[in-house]
Amino acid sequence: MPSFVPRFAALVAVTTLLAGCARVLSEPQPCPPVVEYDHAFLERAAKELDLLPPDSAVVEMLEDYYIMRQQVRVCSVPAK
Repeated sequence: MPSFVPRFAALVAVTTLLAGCARVLSEPQPCPPVVEYDHAFLERAAKELDLLPPDSAVVEMLEDYYIMRQQVRVCSVPAK
């Protein structure tokens, strides 16, 4: 493993933590829309996903995409 990987990981972690300390915005930020897929498309995607090896990079990316979709849904709920 290259020696810069641990430093890069630490830089990413620190940057992420500092981003949480960013200034508070007085106006709510718009949330991006969540694309909705019909049932037939989701079935086709599931069949294609089953063809991928479990350690596929695409599988990992789809897991991340699922989390981002959940975050956008939470973002889209109006504050009480």
